[in-house]
Amino acid sequence: MKKGIAFFDFDGTITTRDTLLEFIKYCKGNNAFYAGFLINSPFLLAYKLKIISNQAAKEKVLQHFFKNTPVDSFRVLCEKFAAEIIPGLIRPGATAEIKRLQEEGQTVVIVSASPENWISPWAQKIQVELIATQLEIKSGSITGKIAGKNCHGTEKVSRIKSRYSLGDYAEIAAYGDTKGDLPMLALAKHPVYKPFR
Repeated sequence: MKKGIAFFDFDGTITTRDTLLEFIKYCKGNNAFYAGFLINSPFLLAYKLKIISNQAAKEKVLQHFFKNTPVDSFRVLCEKFAAEIIPGLIRPGATAEIKRLQEEGQTVVIVSASPENWISPWAQKIQVELIATQLEIKSGSITGKIAGKNCHGTEKVSRIKSRYSLGDYAEIAAYGDTKGDLPMLALAKHPVYKPFR
């Protein structure tokens, strides 16, 4: 039997803000950010009204801002964002809890609906594992579409179960802050909702 495993949502749980929004601002500037969301407001409204899916709305936004961005250029932006911006968004309580779990020998996994591209450098730095949304790449460029499914809601559970045999762990904990995290929290013996202030 392995020691415990802990699953953490990223945006809003570990961080104080949604990193997708912060990444767009970082790359494009505030004026382009607000103009882009105004242009895409019909799709965002349709998502709020449950006419289109979370994935469809997210793809509209990603396509508007990043379609045809060379993947090498995108990677550089993600690495700079991870180094310069993400550390300032991290909740101290989340850092303390992750360190505590690691010191106990538990496996710590970030499970995020945000693209893995800018979370991965930070996750590697603090030595935690990562499951996240993946972006489609064609002909060396970002298309703005998601490869497979958006890692949100029940998809978080599917991704977790495809990678980890949960029955092998003595303890399972999960940390989240929105209804999209509830399926993941339901896996845990120790679910924690909105844990860090």
